[in-house]
Amino acid sequence: MQIHLPLNKTKFKARALFVGERIDVRALENAERLAITPLMISTGVQGIAVILRYGVVVLFNLDPLEEVSFLNHIKPLVTEPFSKPEIEEAAISIEPGREETAGSFGLILSEPTGERLQLVAEILGKSVVLAHYEASVAEVFDLIEPLAVELQHKIKVGSKGKDLMRHIGRTLLIHHKMVGRVEVDEKPDLLWDHQELERLYLRLEDEYELKERHIALERKLELIFRTVETLNDLHHSTLTLRLEWYVVFLIVFEILLSLFEMFVHRK
Repeated sequence: MQIHLPLNKTKFKARALFVGERIDVRALENAERLAITPLMISTGVQGIAVILRYGVVVLFNLDPLEEVSFLNHIKPLVTEPFSKPEIEEAAISIEPGREETAGSFGLILSEPTGERLQLVAEILGKSVVLAHYEASVAEVFDLIEPLAVELQHKIKVGSKGKDLMRHIGRTLLIHHKMVGRVEVDEKPDLLWDHQELERLYLRLEDEYELKERHIALERKLELIFRTVETLNDLHHSTLTLRLEWYVVFLIVFEILLSLFEMFVHRK
């Protein structure tokens, strides 16, 4: 497949938007498809969109009005849309004969083929999802330090512990989505058929630090899980201690009641 952009531009912008938990890609079967896996379609006057099923759309060469129109068009297909999508941008330059690379200046591609744009979309998609999850985990992670300080001074877990427990379900979901849906640490299926893009993929992966960010996120999730286990142990210990005191109180009350009855009968 040798698909080129429907334009003659040598410089354009790519914008990745994490719009929701999932996108129903099958509903776009009737669209003007340029490629599949991932799905690539024409949109706007001279633009292209790549739709990733785990909730990301990557738009190439769309002006702001075209972007709004496209997002409104696919809105019914988005499951659990976010009120404020995570966004990541990249400037792309087409320079025939140049070595394909990535840096703070943007991305340099030797030609705007469909395979290259799909690969860029895969990288930007994973990067924007990581950014979203990094922010979500950071909210939970910020609760750990004050909680640890609180546990140094007393065993009882206060409101901070309860707040942390409310975030556990979301943290578990993040881990599930990273491993099951997004497959951040897996290579795109595209590379099986286009091994010539392996070098470009490795450079993009290195530029966006996908592996490093994924490992760091996994470590934070693991720390959160350990903290939750500690909280559960403390909670159960507190309940057990309370039950023991209740039993002691009942025994003492029964002894006092028996002594009172004995005293009454002697009279």
